[in-house]
Amino acid sequence: MLIVVLGAAAGGGFPQWNSNSAACARARSDDRAARPATQASIAVSADGARWRLVNASPDIRAQLEAIPTLRPHGEDPLRGTRIDGVVLTNADVDAVAGLLTLREKTAFELHAHARVLDQLAANPIFNVVDRDLVPRVPLTLETATPMSNLTTTAFAAPGKVALYAEDDAAADFGSADGDVVGLEITDEQGKRLIYLGNCAAVTDAVRDRVAGADMLFFDGTLYVDDEMRARGAGVKTGRRMGHISMAGPDGAIAAFADTPIGRRVFIHMNNTNPVLLADSAERAAVEKAGWIVAQDGMELTL
Repeated sequence: MLIVVLGAAAGGGFPQWNSNSAACARARSDDRAARPATQASIAVSADGARWRLVNASPDIRAQLEAIPTLRPHGEDPLRGTRIDGVVLTNADVDAVAGLLTLREKTAFELHAHARVLDQLAANPIFNVVDRDLVPRVPLTLETATPMSNLTTTAFAAPGKVALYAEDDAAADFGSADGDVVGLEITDEQGKRLIYLGNCAAVTDAVRDRVAGADMLFFDGTLYVDDEMRARGAGVKTGRRMGHISMAGPDGAIAAFADTPIGRRVFIHMNNTNPVLLADSAERAAVEKAGWIVAQDGMELTL
């Protein structure tokens, strides 16, 4: 199985367009220790010829152009693609907005949970993605779905409904199973990749799902829960946004410390997260704990 990290950052990317933080300033200055990152997405393939995207970020055009393997390769004299499908894990803007870029009359499959497809259907702007060419295929939780010589199983992940769909009067803002899913992707050799780029907590069910995986991509939005407040970059905690933190006794590093996993990779880092800086103490701590911090263009093989 081949995996390419198209984007490593959370919504807004790194540097974020309206942030003048020290870290974002470093990223704009060609500082090698502060590599820019686009919004989170990966591409997965069993054979290097056909690729599935996990999420369609607003940066998708630049992401696909940056990876020669994913550019048109003569499939058609005028138009072509090696992307044969997109799998959505949630309906947040940074996961679905890129679909609007993929509207140029090229066929591929779009897979998502029914609750996510309902959000797309409720917004007529997504009708520009021609349903005759791009069928919307509902993902049923815990059902293995063949995709390009890979098998993908979606499972409910702890999280919340997309920000724009929150209901302040409802419990958990109206969230339900399917608003956020994880993906278990398996190849014909039995290699197993877990993608959980959005996750609010490491429950026993999450830990059991991840155990024994050859590779885990996991939510790395914030290093600590109150990071945005402490840096004056926002008022919400990670928990309020539906994200577990990396560090601390309740963080992902501690939660998975005794879970057998092959390679563990943090993805979806917010621009406030100090692990984006290669020379930070936080990056050193994450790597010492056995985690990889994803970077745009990173290529991995199982």
